[in-house]
Amino acid sequence: MPLAYCILDVFTERPYTGNPLAVVLDADELQTAQMQAIAREFNLSETVFLQSPRAEQALARARIFTPAKELPFAGHPTVGAACLLSLIGKAPQGEDVSFVIEQGVGPVPVRVRRAPDRAAYAELTAAQLPEFASEVPDDAVIARILGIDVANLGSNGERVRAVSCGVPFVLVPVRTPEVLAGIDLDVASWRRALAGAWAQALYVYTRGYEGELRARMFAPAMGIAEDPATGSAAAALAGALASDSPIVDGRLHWVIHQGVEMGRPSQLHISAERAGAAVTAVRVGGFAVRIAEGTLTV
Repeated sequence: MPLAYCILDVFTERPYTGNPLAVVLDADELQTAQMQAIAREFNLSETVFLQSPRAEQALARARIFTPAKELPFAGHPTVGAACLLSLIGKAPQGEDVSFVIEQGVGPVPVRVRRAPDRAAYAELTAAQLPEFASEVPDDAVIARILGIDVANLGSNGERVRAVSCGVPFVLVPVRTPEVLAGIDLDVASWRRALAGAWAQALYVYTRGYEGELRARMFAPAMGIAEDPATGSAAAALAGALASDSPIVDGRLHWVIHQGVEMGRPSQLHISAERAGAAVTAVRVGGFAVRIAEGTLTV
């Protein structure tokens, strides 16, 4: 059975940077085990399989797999799939259009803006508002996992916490970009502290010297040693930062640079809305560019 697929670089406008994504089209006939095997074969951080929607309001259903497991939600597959559907004419056409992609976490609204060249920009609204866990490993354990001095944890008064906007992450603030660049993940320490925990993946972030956020993501349980750009983690971070904000009503926006240490620079635009001191929406956006297409033999 031949199936068409495309490769995109997501959270970038420049080919061969950002986070690579495989998108398999018209995947209705594939079984779960086949999708997992194909994701292992592509061996990218995530592969998304587009199927006919089950929800009436959705344009497509997306099933998302890392090399090791299926995810209920992920940001770079959502942004990449939305851009691709627009680029190949399988989404409403126009300079600024909105539609819904069905995922395991529920319906995920997306908004796509087309660029004049082969890139497109998509923004997702997280289906789940920020959820916080009550317990995380102590600072000494987190520092040991990351191979850094415990004194380098913390930034702007923020501490380690576990947050989810569909996929849980341990959010770890560190003091400087130099600390971020010096991380040396100890997988054995990770396994002892986080394997089987509610939040197992680590999203480590800091403030850059020009006001931007810098981040790295490590997810051994997902089969991802390090990810160049992680939309679901960025959504969790947006939710956490917005929850901290003294702003009662309004929109907050940040830019995250990720993948720099991997040679895959990526840029993620995150935002959140607050009303009456509550976080009411979390969004993640970025560009995607198509770099390859082909036929998969199943």
